[in-house]
Amino acid sequence: MRGSGPPIEIRAACAADGSAMAAIHAACFAKGWDAAEIGQFLGVPGCLALVASTSAAQAPQGFLIVRSAGDEAELLTLAVDPACRRLGLASALLAAATGALRGAGSKRLFLEVDQGNSAARGLYQSLGAIVVGRRPRYYEHGADADIFSLAL
Repeated sequence: MRGSGPPIEIRAACAADGSAMAAIHAACFAKGWDAAEIGQFLGVPGCLALVASTSAAQAPQGFLIVRSAGDEAELLTLAVDPACRRLGLASALLAAATGALRGAGSKRLFLEVDQGNSAARGLYQSLGAIVVGRRPRYYEHGADADIFSLAL
């Protein structure tokens, strides 16, 4: 966790977090996932869902969902409440997830990022992720996605 900001708590997401996760997702994406869509990944073998907050007593302020198969994993979504950005939540979530993935034998993490999302692109590049492809018009609003690969 970051030394300059508030302490960050990371834990496995549970079904009770579904509504909070859906609210965060809706605040971050034009087409947010609802609690049922998020719930389909919780507790499923091969899926890792983590939530983060700046205090153990607070509701989730950010979360991610990763799905793995064999020695590869895909970051399905990462979202941080816009009011809680720049606190290190996304970095802490990614650090916890990549550590868990390494421990489970994953060697590479893939993810798609909107080409216009400079904050996310900068975060992934700071971790060593590189662009390995592009998905034209991947997002509903017509933007292309860059496919990033991160060696674990």
